[in-house]
Amino acid sequence: MITAAQMRAARALAGIDQRMLAERAGVSLPTIQRMEASDGVVRGVVDTLMKVIQALDEAGVELIGENQTSERGGRGVRLKPVAPNPQS
Repeated sequence: MITAAQMRAARALAGIDQRMLAERAGVSLPTIQRMEASDGVVRGVVDTLMKVIQALDEAGVELIGENQTSERGGRGVRLKPVAPNPQS
């Protein structure tokens, strides 16, 4: 699903700290800290994981899974393209 390294990288790309991610996801700060301190794939309650993934998605970060198409393969994160502002 998501690795601890992906969570840390996604937060860095979005420019948010652990506290802000916890607030946006509606979970506790210790939950985010525990998730990011884990080895490999983050384990936890599926609902909590989905909230964190949704918060990262809303922050403009795309998570790349192990089997998703990417230029070099493997897991990762990237910023989503920003849609042009129609008022410009």
